[in-house]
Amino acid sequence: MKQSKHIFRASIAAACTALLVSCATSQTSTQNRESMLVASGFKVITPKTAAQKQKLQNLPPGKVTMIQKGGKTYYIFPDPAHNQAYVGGPNEYGAYQATRADNKLAKESLEQARMYQDASMEWSVWGGWDAGVGSFGPMGGPGPY
Repeated sequence: MKQSKHIFRASIAAACTALLVSCATSQTSTQNRESMLVASGFKVITPKTAAQKQKLQNLPPGKVTMIQKGGKTYYIFPDPAHNQAYVGGPNEYGAYQATRADNKLAKESLEQARMYQDASMEWSVWGGWDAGVGSFGPMGGPGPY
């Protein structure tokens, strides 16, 4: 009975930790996206009327939405938590897409550099993880001494 209670508590703790990590990751991702939008020339607007607030709430969260108004194209990223939206035209949206692509390439390059750094450490020369009983034997060299 005590063991099942311990397992239950451990699984609840793991679930809570996973939830906190996912919320923090989501918040960081949204903040990065908002920073990229501003850097790309998007303007931050705050709805002033009830109708504008309703339109903001109706936009899909976490996505840039294209809207046609008065013959012009606008791209809107809603931020209902802060009661604001990021608005840009085709030029700003193009700059945003380029920034996203650059960030993706930079992230991939960093991951590759980390992978190559690990490979350049030549772990096989170290004898592996089994405390010195690697390919060169326990004393670091082949043959008896």
